[in-house]
Amino acid sequence: MQEAIEQTGTTNNQENTAEQSAGNSSDVNVGQTERWASALAGGALAIYGLTRRTWGGVVLALVGGTLIYRGSTGYCQMYDMLGVNTTGTETDNPLVSVPAGKGIKVEKSVEINRSPEELYRFWRNFENLPRFMNHLESVKVTGEGRSHWVARAPAGKTVEWDAEINNEKENELIAWRSLEGADVDNAGSVRFEPSADGRGTTVRVTLKYDPPAGKLGSLIARFFGEEPSQQIEEDLQRFKQVMETGEAASVEGQPTGRSASA
Repeated sequence: MQEAIEQTGTTNNQENTAEQSAGNSSDVNVGQTERWASALAGGALAIYGLTRRTWGGVVLALVGGTLIYRGSTGYCQMYDMLGVNTTGTETDNPLVSVPAGKGIKVEKSVEINRSPEELYRFWRNFENLPRFMNHLESVKVTGEGRSHWVARAPAGKTVEWDAEINNEKENELIAWRSLEGADVDNAGSVRFEPSADGRGTTVRVTLKYDPPAGKLGSLIARFFGEEPSQQIEEDLQRFKQVMETGEAASVEGQPTGRSASA
């Protein structure tokens, strides 16, 4: 009897914890249908495991308990680590290229021994970007604040998109987003911040993108060496070389022969 009371108390405490977690909507990253499926499957596994009276049964019961917790709280730690959200709470917004809870975010920075004004002026002419961004084939300005981009993709393919500037502060910030119909939905910004010692500039690039095949597409791209976090880091190093020496080194470490003047 005492054991039953203790078990009941433990169950109640777990339920209270689950209710508190479920009450925090910011932690919910599992869709409603998926939650029901997790709870039902977890319950079945837990009951089956407990009736087996073996160590294997104990493991099944623990897995079932995890699924029950996932279903009751709507929170999945694996999803949280991967940045996945299946709740479908994001509403379609034509001004947002990559909705919250979707896509992959990358942020990289580099210190360059040039003024913010000089770096901003060079970057703002988007047709300069292929000089140091190896994955870009071309960028063409198509109108006020708008441009067309062509980039190399894995397996010798290309992807294209139109983009527009949606926020800009002269010598400080350029922010953009892809427009409807893009092969790869993306949005990002580049900031030009004076270094603390006043001798140069910190260039900080933030990119959020949604791979064509989702997160699996990102893993495949990484296998081919075309994952954007790798690209951005290498591109920023070439940007530094272009602005400080007038030329960027190729992958093999040899000058490309393309000089660039700001």
